[in-house]
Amino acid sequence: MRVKYLLATAAAVLTAGAANAQVTDGIIKLGVMNDQSGLYADVSGPGGTWAAKKAVADSGIEARGFKVEVVFADHQNKPDIGSNVARQWYDVDKVDAIVDVPTSSVALAINNITKEKNKVFIGSGPASSDLTGPACSPNTAHWTYDTWALANGTGKAIVQTGGKSWYFVTADYAFGHALERDTSNVVKANGGTVTGAVRHPFPGTDFSSFLLQAQASKAQIVAFANAGGDTINSIKQAAEFGIVEGGQKLAGMLMFITDVHSLGLKTAQGLNFTTAWYWDANDNNRAFAKEFAAANGGKMPTMVHAGIYSGVIHYLKAVEALKSDADGVKVVDKMKEMPSDDKLFGKGVLRKDGRHVHDMYLVEVKKPSESKYAWDYLTVKKTIPAAEAFRPMADGNCPLVK
Repeated sequence: MRVKYLLATAAAVLTAGAANAQVTDGIIKLGVMNDQSGLYADVSGPGGTWAAKKAVADSGIEARGFKVEVVFADHQNKPDIGSNVARQWYDVDKVDAIVDVPTSSVALAINNITKEKNKVFIGSGPASSDLTGPACSPNTAHWTYDTWALANGTGKAIVQTGGKSWYFVTADYAFGHALERDTSNVVKANGGTVTGAVRHPFPGTDFSSFLLQAQASKAQIVAFANAGGDTINSIKQAAEFGIVEGGQKLAGMLMFITDVHSLGLKTAQGLNFTTAWYWDANDNNRAFAKEFAAANGGKMPTMVHAGIYSGVIHYLKAVEALKSDADGVKVVDKMKEMPSDDKLFGKGVLRKDGRHVHDMYLVEVKKPSESKYAWDYLTVKKTIPAAEAFRPMADGNCPLVK
C-alpha cells in the first residue's frame, strides 16, 4: 500500500509539473483592474477580486495541476494610471490576462496595450460598444454588457411605452458618449426624438445646472448616460428639483443593484433598466450572492461581479484546453471556439468580434411595499434573448469580421 501511495503521489506531481510547464512561468496570473475606492467601487471594486478568486476555486483547475494567482490594482478611473499598471503587469509581473476594467476610457487603453503585448483582456465592467466595434481586438473578450445592449433594452422599451422625446444628461468621457449615441439611435429608430443633451464632468458632484437644462427642455424622458455615483447623485438631485413631479420621467441608462440600494426604493421605485444578471433570479445566483455578501460587508453582487466570475471560468477552461496561456490570440480563439457555460450566466457564445452573447433582462425597481426582504429590489419584466440583446456583428464595423 505504501508503494502504491508513493507511485500515486509521484504521478500527481508529474501531472502537475506537466500542466504548469505549459504555461508562462508555471503560473496562470490574472490581474483584476478596477476602481477600488472611488465612484465605481461598489460596481466592482474589491468584490471584483473576490469574484475572480471564487471563479478560480470553483473551476477546480488547481486540483488538476495548474497554479493560478490573482492580483489586483486600482486604476482610479484614469487611463494613464491604468496603462502604467497594465505595462508593469505584462512586462514585469508576468500577468497573463487583465480582467474587469470599468471606465471605458481606461478599458480602451487596456484593449490596445493587451493587443500590443499579445495577452488577454476580459472586460466585465466597461460599457462602450466600441470595444466590439471599431476598436475590436483579437485579444479582447467583452463579457457582460455594453452600451448597445443597454440602449436596445431600456431605450426601446421606454419609447414603445410612450416615452417619445428624450433629453440626455451625459458623463463627458468615452462611456457616456457611447451610451448617449447608442441610445439616441434606438430612440430615433423607434419613432422618438432627442431634444438635446448636456455633458457633465466625470466624475461629477453638483448636477443642478445640468438638471435645470433638462427640466427646461420639457422632454418626456430625462436620460442619465452616466453610472455609479454619478447616476445616484443625478437621480437624488432630480428628486430635489421635482422633475418627476413636474411630469417628466427619469431613465437610468446604466444602473446596478448597488445604485438602487444607495437611492432607496422610495426614490428609485418605478425606474426601468437593463441588466445582464440579478442576484435573486434563481438558486445558483442566490447561493453566489450569499457567499459574496458574507465576504463583502453584506453587499449583494452586481452584474459586473457575476461577469468577472463567468469570464474567468471560461478563460481558465480555454487555457486548460490549450495547456498554454502564452499566446493571447490563441487563448481568445479557443474561448470563441468553446461555448461558454457556467452557473451564473448559463450558456453563451463569444463571437468573432469579441462580444460575449447571452440573455439580458429588462427590470423595474419595486415599490417599497413590494419588497419582502433585504435587497429584494427588482422585478424582471422581460427576458431579452441573446440573439436580440446585442448589436448584430455585421453592424459593428469590427475589422475582425470584414
